[in-house]
Amino acid sequence: MIAGQATAKYVRTSAQKAGLVLALIRGNDVNQALATLQFSRKKVARDIEKVLRSAIANAQQKPGFSGDVERLHVSACYADQGPSQKRVRPAPMGRAYRVVKRTTHLTVAVAERPEKKKAAPAPADGAAAAKAPRARKSTKTGGAAAARKK
Repeated sequence: MIAGQATAKYVRTSAQKAGLVLALIRGNDVNQALATLQFSRKKVARDIEKVLRSAIANAQQKPGFSGDVERLHVSACYADQGPSQKRVRPAPMGRAYRVVKRTTHLTVAVAERPEKKKAAPAPADGAAAAKAPRARKSTKTGGAAAARKK
């Protein structure tokens, strides 16, 4: 199974904001993920799209890649917190407010889906029908035992 990974470090957004967008593409095919990122209104989606394209290119460079980008999917994507820049903003009466400018490290991993194997034909003799589960009594309302107590 071929896999590729890419990381962008020190992206100027918080890990929480990036994680919201990454949750949208996790597990999707790469073409669907790219379309989702293209039409997302979040600013960080552009940075994630760049990392995703890099991960696809990295997977294509691996020896043994089938050449079919359609089989790639986003196997993992996450945002780790990077270093925060601390700044000072003047406040009234000689005080100062701290401003924290957060950064994040974006990681996107893509992998090739295995080819689907053809399913074996189902037995025609009704053996599957004999293994069907039996219906169970409902116990939500108490069943017959609750009716006898009244």
